[in-house]
Amino acid sequence: MTQMQPRLFLPTPRQTHWLLVIGFLALGEALYLRYLAIEHATVALACQAGLETWLCTTFRLVIVLFNHSAFGWIALAAALLNLLRPSIVLVSIALAAAGFGLVLHNADLSGLAVALLVFSLARPAPAPE
Repeated sequence: MTQMQPRLFLPTPRQTHWLLVIGFLALGEALYLRYLAIEHATVALACQAGLETWLCTTFRLVIVLFNHSAFGWIALAAALLNLLRPSIVLVSIALAAAGFGLVLHNADLSGLAVALLVFSLARPAPAPE
């Protein structure tokens, strides 16, 4: 008698579409912030001089989060939790944070988080409660 293989954790097609949307939105926002605020000299200097706009507020927040490697740590924590207990919510958080981290120079921790997300696809799906 053969044993039945456990069902692997794979997102449904609907969940996959949401993950694509979340991933592309995170990458798009990170690219926008990096190239049109942080690395754009005129905007960066105006924000550092104290300009109060939503872009400058976001600019300052991203700089603080970057200095503490928050994007990488959040992505890594969510990916580790997802490895232990697969969940589409944890995949979403890890994917968005890793997207920001890879674009905004937290690539070491974010890259590790992406690798753990790939490994989590080989995990058995949680048993229905």
